[in-house]
Amino acid sequence: MHSRTLAAVVLAAAVVIPLRAAAAAAVDEATLLRVFLTDGTSLVSYGEPAKVNDRVIFSMPTATTPNPPLHLVSLPASRVDWERTSRYAATARASHYIETQAENDYAALSNDVASTLNEVALTAEASQRLAIVQRARQTLADWPQSHFNYRAAEVRQLLGMLDEAIADLQASRTPGRFALTLSAFSDPPAIVEPLLPPSADARQAIEQVLTAARAVDMSAERTSLLATAVAAIDRDKAALPAAWAATARADASAEIARELKFDRAYRSLTNRMMAVANRRARQADVRGIERVVRAIHQRDAALGTRRPDAVNSLVAAVEAKLDAARQLQLARDRYALRAPALVQYRVAIRTPMDLFAQLKPSLEAVKALSGSAPATLTAVQRTVARILTLASAIAPPEELASAHALLISAVQLAGSAAAIRREATLASNMPRAWDASSAAAGALMLGARARSDIQTLLKPPQLR
Repeated sequence: MHSRTLAAVVLAAAVVIPLRAAAAAAVDEATLLRVFLTDGTSLVSYGEPAKVNDRVIFSMPTATTPNPPLHLVSLPASRVDWERTSRYAATARASHYIETQAENDYAALSNDVASTLNEVALTAEASQRLAIVQRARQTLADWPQSHFNYRAAEVRQLLGMLDEAIADLQASRTPGRFALTLSAFSDPPAIVEPLLPPSADARQAIEQVLTAARAVDMSAERTSLLATAVAAIDRDKAALPAAWAATARADASAEIARELKFDRAYRSLTNRMMAVANRRARQADVRGIERVVRAIHQRDAALGTRRPDAVNSLVAAVEAKLDAARQLQLARDRYALRAPALVQYRVAIRTPMDLFAQLKPSLEAVKALSGSAPATLTAVQRTVARILTLASAIAPPEELASAHALLISAVQLAGSAAAIRREATLASNMPRAWDASSAAAGALMLGARARSDIQTLLKPPQLR
């Protein structure tokens, strides 16, 4: 019984191999899909569109020639009917597969099944025969789902015959016992989104470009698409209706001119508003910058809100200046509150800083190893002691504590430079003379830094 069944399956598998499959040589070109807009219109996509965050990006052919020139289009996701676009893509992929590859794949499947079942006839062991048939059945059962349900009816028929063969083989191994295998099949998916014909002529391809130009939300891309349309009209002028070509070209050229005019207007708006915002930020004019933000929105409305990205960037930049102005005003308010303590410190620290400035020539000489007289070194150490006495008696404001400590460190290092230089001179020790040079260089550097920090902190705050 089972031998006859297996023979029938082998014969069926061989018969269903389509004779035309070997001759079918469809060219596997990129599938032309559609991106449907929310207004019901659609744009041709050369290959799969991609949804990235809140954008839909695809390549649109701008001509009807083989291997057409492509233009990258980026649309806001809010303008795209993504569900319909996805349905169309699924239908197009299935149709493309059936037209180009399905026959070859089904032929390969049929050949594999027939070859596998022929192997059964050469296998003597019953368990091995059963395993071979079960593997063939699994291959058949998995095939339709991953191949757009192509030839599902034929596959279903073959599976039924294989199930009979498996039942016969199992019955021959264990008489009186059998296993029931159930298979679930889904019919080929319905064409949920009818396919649209590709652009038939140059005019339709150009109209697609013009539709895309109206749909995009970025001015640079709109201008690029319009320029592409104008170039296509000029290129294909002989194949286009003369009146339509003249009108379409004039309209596109006028729209390009309007886009460039708006670009200039928004660039001018940006330059003017940023100049005002910078000036008012330096003045800590918070209310003045708030008026700048309102003026931007008013001017944008007057221009027709044509550049939302440019306006958003401009407003963000001006609001950053507004934050800086608020911070500057807060710092100035604090400075005003702290002014008495700062003035007191300025008066107190003036003498120590002036005395340290007098040490610079002597420290430069120690640094350069150009010679330091004993009287000079004594004068340096005496001045250092006086500065330390005066500076240590000063209680700096908290914001100046770090700079004040840096000044004291510089003075102490100057005293060390003089002492080490005296030691090096007495011992005629050149390495110690270089140590004195390093100490003098450090004292000069720290002193300059301390003076700069103190002067900066004593000034009213400024915008950096």
